[in-house]
Amino acid sequence: MNILMVFKIAVHALARNTMRSALTMLGIIIGVGAVIAMVSIGQGAKAQVEAQIASIGSNLLMVFPGSTTQAGVRAGSGSVTTMTEDDAKAIQKELSSVRYAAPSLRTVAQVVSSNQNWSTAVTGSSPEYFVVRDWTFASGGPFTSSDLGGAAKVAVLGSTVSDNLFGSQDPVGQIIRIQNVPFKVVGLLAPKGQSAMGHDQDDTVVIPLSTLQKRIMGVTNIQTIMVSANSPEETTIAEEEIQRLLHQRHHISAGQDDDFSVRNISDIAAAAEASSKIMTLLLGSIASVSLIVGGIGIMNIMLVSVTERTREIGIRMAVGARSRDILLQFLVEAVVLSLSGGILGVFLGVASSRIISAFVHWPTIISLRAIVFATLFSIAIGVFFGLYPARRAASLDPIDALRYE
Repeated sequence: MNILMVFKIAVHALARNTMRSALTMLGIIIGVGAVIAMVSIGQGAKAQVEAQIASIGSNLLMVFPGSTTQAGVRAGSGSVTTMTEDDAKAIQKELSSVRYAAPSLRTVAQVVSSNQNWSTAVTGSSPEYFVVRDWTFASGGPFTSSDLGGAAKVAVLGSTVSDNLFGSQDPVGQIIRIQNVPFKVVGLLAPKGQSAMGHDQDDTVVIPLSTLQKRIMGVTNIQTIMVSANSPEETTIAEEEIQRLLHQRHHISAGQDDDFSVRNISDIAAAAEASSKIMTLLLGSIASVSLIVGGIGIMNIMLVSVTERTREIGIRMAVGARSRDILLQFLVEAVVLSLSGGILGVFLGVASSRIISAFVHWPTIISLRAIVFATLFSIAIGVFFGLYPARRAASLDPIDALRYE
């Protein structure tokens, strides 16, 4: 029998019970739509986490102070104050796997401009800080190495601080006071948004490290060294080289506790990506249950159809139709039901993703792979759950079928 003729017969048979066919397809429509929508939500969440981690900086490693031990009592992480700006300079100069290293010191202070004030994080660092963090400028620019060497009173503002102190006005060239010390604003940072931990990265003021140490905090140590490796592949190498270099510089022998710790941001990114993949897989698997339920609905309706059309099957066999023709006819009907439901489900899934993104403000990314998978899976459901009713129809005895009332 010609496959096109089989298809026409299948469509005609399904059209005789339009409402029943539509209700049967509903399970597949909902299943495919749910798979696409859930995978889109998972992909959107994954992309958002990746963007937040990427906003911290490129190929980034963080070197933190370690802990101290006195009289058997171990203090918490960060209690050591042995890290200095010279350590950062040595890391950048001596390690071939490192592109930039930016020492950093941080405190919280009240920032005042005219009759406005705002409590924010004040970070002291070097000009490399902005390169390491891939931070661009909305206006103005970074302070210079000369500013760092001369402990100049210049500042770069994050967008949150600028909005609270100057509103829509460009802050570059304005004067602010940090703990009664006047600073000239030389740059406004482009917005970065929230970090992966939910902190507002734009709520900050960045000044030269030497200025923060001498004029505000009165210290000589640093809290963090932000290191940018040459490439993502070299972050592990850079981590090992940093550990060896600091062991030498801090005279740490084998068996002694490190007075520092190195964290590879790419490890955090990999863990976050793995979690996102698991969440996406979980959401997609849960939604796929709807497809199974839809397939059971197709089997149920096809069994009913076989029973209702028993006499028709007998007549077809009597005029020469073979068992495989009957099998193919009912199998095609099941596939037409599932494929039609799959196509409509794709439109439902795409529309649902758009609606979720627009009204709930949840990021969604529509995956072409998810669309293809859901459509092919719906066809497979039609074949799997339509095979038994089709074989039952094909195995009917023509004489018994003709006698059926």
